[in-house]
Amino acid sequence: MAATQDVHVRICAQEIIKYDLEIKALDIRDSPGPLSLLTELNAKVKEMFQQLRLRIQDLEQMAKEQDKESDKQILLAEVENHRKQMLSNQTAWRKANLACKLAIDNYEKDELLQNGDSSIRQRKMTKEGLVQTASSITESLMSISRMMSQQVQQSEESVQTLATSSRTIQETNEEFKNMTGTIQLGRKLITKYNRRELTDKLLIFLALALFLATVVYILKKRLFPFL
Repeated sequence: MAATQDVHVRICAQEIIKYDLEIKALDIRDSPGPLSLLTELNAKVKEMFQQLRLRIQDLEQMAKEQDKESDKQILLAEVENHRKQMLSNQTAWRKANLACKLAIDNYEKDELLQNGDSSIRQRKMTKEGLVQTASSITESLMSISRMMSQQVQQSEESVQTLATSSRTIQETNEEFKNMTGTIQLGRKLITKYNRRELTDKLLIFLALALFLATVVYILKKRLFPFL
């Protein structure tokens, strides 16, 4: 049963990481316009965030069902880290999305206001500016993604350290239990041997007293037969 739970936990954690990486891989530069394409991309991202949220909830439920308190706390810490990561991704996506919408709106406004050759030249400049803006946004997203990846890696290392510490503590507790049992057994054996030693001394004393009494009786009979 415990092995089955571990398999489910690992599968759930892998799916969470998969959704997280897929969200980070979506480049908003793929939708520089029109707004309809950006809307489609937003719908896709929204669905992925929903799936990610459900898997995090599943992992939290599995954590609460753990038998060992140490395993429960480790999984709950991992759940909290995934939740923070998801909120950070949502914040970064909203900011990039707003910036992209603003760039598209500005481009469409400039396109409507421009006429003739000058408007064409201006449109080219605006397109170049839009490309630069989108590139800048993409660079910012990539930077945020790298920072998030580093945070995930640090969190994984922290969870691994906690798991190792938990196993070490459990092994130490088991060793202490074994040592306590050995000490108690030794104490019982020492008490038993002490009692046996006392009994042996008493028997030796009684045998020696009987022997001396016999010797005295024999000497008395031989030396003083008239008594």
